[in-house]
Amino acid sequence: MRIIKFEPKYRDDLIFMILEAKNALGRVPGLNEDLLDIQKNYFDKGDMFWVALDENDRVIGSVGYNSVENSDEAVLHRLFVKANLKHQGIGTALLKNAEEHLKGVGKKSAIVHLGNKEQFFESWQFYPKHGYVEFEPDYMRKAL
Repeated sequence: MRIIKFEPKYRDDLIFMILEAKNALGRVPGLNEDLLDIQKNYFDKGDMFWVALDENDRVIGSVGYNSVENSDEAVLHRLFVKANLKHQGIGTALLKNAEEHLKGVGKKSAIVHLGNKEQFFESWQFYPKHGYVEFEPDYMRKAL
């Protein structure tokens, strides 16, 4: 596995992977509008988005962030791992990659919006293992 900065040629594979991941969680797969134009929604704002690729150059994971205006915080978005490849360290590698980058650009904390605990149970288990703490309903933060 390798983690790279998102490139437009991976857009459709990324979208398919995320829709598949949502379906595997029993959620109605819906498309997040930001994924249709990652350049505009991430890179043009000075933020980042990464994909994890397998040995066949297929998208198996993703994560991005947007900076919180006038602060030293960033909100993580779209941390997904291909459904049949979970629990192999891909999500952890993506999260660590994002956190290291955020530290490098001077961010002091990362925030995640998790949604309700029943629907997003995996996220509610994952983030606390990596030092995230709930600071208001459905939101967690980690000091970097």
